[in-house]
Amino acid sequence: MEKGIGTTMKIISLVLIVIGIGFAVWGYQLSGSVGSQVTQAVTGADTDKVMTYYIIGAVSFVVGIYLFRKN
Repeated sequence: MEKGIGTTMKIISLVLIVIGIGFAVWGYQLSGSVGSQVTQAVTGADTDKVMTYYIIGAVSFVVGIYLFRKN
Protein backbone atom coordinates (compact mmCIF):
# COMPACT_ATOMS: atom_id res chain seq x y z
CA MET A 1 0.00 0.00 0.00
CA GLU A 2 2.84 2.37 0.86
CA LYS A 3 4.38 1.97 -2.59
CA GLY A 4 1.13 3.06 -4.26
CA ILE A 5 0.95 6.20 -2.12
CA GLY A 6 4.57 7.06 -2.91
CA THR A 7 3.99 6.64 -6.62
CA THR A 8 0.86 8.79 -6.46
CA MET A 9 2.74 11.52 -4.61
CA LYS A 10 5.51 11.44 -7.24
CA ILE A 11 2.93 11.88 -10.00
CA ILE A 12 1.23 14.73 -8.13
CA SER A 13 4.59 16.41 -7.54
CA LEU A 14 5.53 16.15 -11.21
CA VAL A 15 2.17 17.60 -12.20
CA LEU A 16 2.71 20.51 -9.79
CA ILE A 17 6.16 21.14 -11.25
CA VAL A 18 4.78 21.20 -14.80
CA ILE A 19 1.90 23.47 -13.75
CA GLY A 20 4.36 25.79 -12.00
CA ILE A 21 6.53 26.07 -15.09
CA GLY A 22 3.43 26.58 -17.23
CA PHE A 23 2.14 29.44 -15.09
CA ALA A 24 5.56 31.11 -15.07
CA VAL A 25 5.81 30.90 -18.86
CA TRP A 26 2.24 32.11 -19.23
CA GLY A 27 2.98 35.08 -16.96
CA TYR A 28 6.11 35.88 -18.95
CA GLN A 29 4.18 35.82 -22.22
CA LEU A 30 1.45 37.95 -20.69
CA SER A 31 4.02 40.51 -19.54
CA GLY A 32 4.90 41.11 -23.19
CA SER A 33 1.32 42.00 -24.14
CA VAL A 34 0.46 45.54 -25.22
CA GLY A 35 -1.77 46.20 -22.21
CA SER A 36 0.88 45.02 -19.79
CA GLN A 37 3.58 47.08 -21.50
CA VAL A 38 1.42 50.20 -21.26
CA THR A 39 0.83 49.54 -17.56
CA GLN A 40 4.57 49.00 -17.05
CA ALA A 41 5.37 52.26 -18.84
CA VAL A 42 2.88 54.24 -16.74
CA THR A 43 3.36 52.64 -13.31
CA GLY A 44 6.80 51.06 -13.64
CA ALA A 45 5.51 47.71 -12.32
CA ASP A 46 4.05 44.54 -13.76
CA THR A 47 0.28 44.15 -13.74
CA ASP A 48 -1.39 42.25 -10.91
CA LYS A 49 -2.39 39.46 -13.29
CA VAL A 50 1.22 38.89 -14.37
CA MET A 51 2.45 38.90 -10.78
CA THR A 52 -0.31 36.46 -9.80
CA TYR A 53 0.80 34.02 -12.50
CA TYR A 54 4.43 34.35 -11.38
CA ILE A 55 3.51 33.71 -7.75
CA ILE A 56 1.24 30.75 -8.53
CA GLY A 57 3.96 29.31 -10.76
CA ALA A 58 6.67 29.71 -8.15
CA VAL A 59 4.59 28.26 -5.30
CA SER A 60 3.42 25.32 -7.39
CA PHE A 61 6.97 24.61 -8.57
CA VAL A 62 8.44 24.77 -5.06
CA VAL A 63 5.71 22.56 -3.56
CA GLY A 64 6.17 20.08 -6.41
CA ILE A 65 9.94 19.93 -5.85
CA TYR A 66 9.42 19.53 -2.10
CA LEU A 67 6.96 16.65 -2.55
CA PHE A 68 9.18 14.99 -5.13
CA ARG A 69 12.23 15.09 -2.88
CA LYS A 70 10.25 14.07 0.21
CA ASN A 71 9.08 10.81 -1.32
